[in-house]
Amino acid sequence: MLEYINKFERGVYYILMILLAGVIFLGVVELLVILYDALVTDLSYRLANHEILQVFGYFLLILIGIELLETIKVYLLKNEIHVEIIILVAIIAVARKIILLDPFAEGGEVLNSSSMIALGAVIIALSASYYLIRKTGPPQ
Repeated sequence: MLEYINKFERGVYYILMILLAGVIFLGVVELLVILYDALVTDLSYRLANHEILQVFGYFLLILIGIELLETIKVYLLKNEIHVEIIILVAIIAVARKIILLDPFAEGGEVLNSSSMIALGAVIIALSASYYLIRKTGPPQ
């Protein structure tokens, strides 16, 4: 019975890898479309502030997807989860959140001191945990 469950689990992981690869591919296509629209169809050949933030957001989102794909791949190959990669994904996700914060946005997410302190604490905690994992882990 356990053998069938393990096969089912591996099949689910393969399906997730295929779906995630498709999402990453579509994200890259969307990024190319955004860049094309911003640089080629606009006659000024420059990106506005909101367009730059949008490009950075898509770029970091694609990086998060690639890191998640790497996590699934490592799990399938070695049957172990690399916490280091998970923490890197979390750091990229929080960095994406910070980069995309717009201090001049109206009606959207309001920047206040408590949310900025919370984001700073999360970054410090993730960085410290990444440092400790790298320092105590086996050399690669």
